[in-house]
Amino acid sequence: MAVAISRRGEVEPFHAMDILAEANRLRALGAPVISMAVGQPSDPAPQRVRDAAAAALKLGRIGYTDALGLADLRKAISAHYAEHYRIDVPVSRIAVTTGSSAAFNLAFLAMFDAGDRVAIAAPGYPAYRNIMGALGLDVVEIELEGAAHLHAEHLRTAHAQKPLKGVLFASPANPTGAVVPAGDLKALVDTARELGIAVISDEIYHRLAYGAPDVTALTYDSDVTVINSFSKYYCMTGWRIGWMVLPDRLVRPVERIAQSLYISAPELSQVAAIEAFNVTDELEVIKARYAWNRELLAKRLPELGFSFAAPMDGAFYAFCDVSRLTNDSMEFASRMLAEAHVAATPGRDFDPLAGYRFMRFSYAGSHDDMVESMDRLERWLR
Repeated sequence: MAVAISRRGEVEPFHAMDILAEANRLRALGAPVISMAVGQPSDPAPQRVRDAAAAALKLGRIGYTDALGLADLRKAISAHYAEHYRIDVPVSRIAVTTGSSAAFNLAFLAMFDAGDRVAIAAPGYPAYRNIMGALGLDVVEIELEGAAHLHAEHLRTAHAQKPLKGVLFASPANPTGAVVPAGDLKALVDTARELGIAVISDEIYHRLAYGAPDVTALTYDSDVTVINSFSKYYCMTGWRIGWMVLPDRLVRPVERIAQSLYISAPELSQVAAIEAFNVTDELEVIKARYAWNRELLAKRLPELGFSFAAPMDGAFYAFCDVSRLTNDSMEFASRMLAEAHVAATPGRDFDPLAGYRFMRFSYAGSHDDMVESMDRLERWLR
């Protein structure tokens, strides 16, 4: 019998996950691996979040919800925008999703058709490129070439070469941690509006900036599509719960697609996520540890020959130029894991063109692990 195989499956693998799989294999064999490869908080979800989930399980009724999510969670998200950003986001424009991954799928499907040109920054989160490629979109990767983040002029130049239908950017960014300053963010949004380019703003690392307050792209244009998640600041990666803020005209298209693709986000995770907005004190303690780790890496990595490709303004990543040490970051990452038992992500994930000379280190782990990982790298490189 013939096996049908779609070209959509030919997307680039997510190398961070391959590194994680090898790290887990070595751990199973007894190796004391420290992983700095995956952007996952080492802390569990806050206690009140877990208690809410336990109470819901005890009641035993976990089922489907509306495709756009539980009313109470959407109200809590709306209240978060009023409190944290001082802007009004109506509940009617909020869609709860199965993590930000589902939100990206829904945004791309609702906003673009196959063949549409959509710009992203390089380096950037690989799932943007891979999901859009699988959906048949024409991905336009704008090489930052030393700039910390995407600028309005990058967008204008790319659009002049051939018109763009959309642009997606993140602040704070993965893999660099760079934050787009408020003035530059406004210029990006204003330029996109002037050129007729739809904007998706990835804000999943909001509340994890270290030197400036969060600014949502919604501040400058209510027609921006914003994607956020409970995974990072709220320590709820495996709960697979995120959200979108949509222009009014996109709400019903997103709802229709979500009904067929996902039915709804997991009700258990939705119930628990409501409590995530009530535990800021606990979450700020975790963020303070990230800041402590960041301070350590800011000192140690350059001493070891890893120079920063962008300032570590936010998130929990250091994106480093390793060309002083190697001309093949994939091979270097494999050796570092096998010999030093430190896992980090090769830059190929984030930039297919120039990624061979970069690596990303996640500092979301414990401070003791960060200290030990730097000591191991020092011994290994010597």
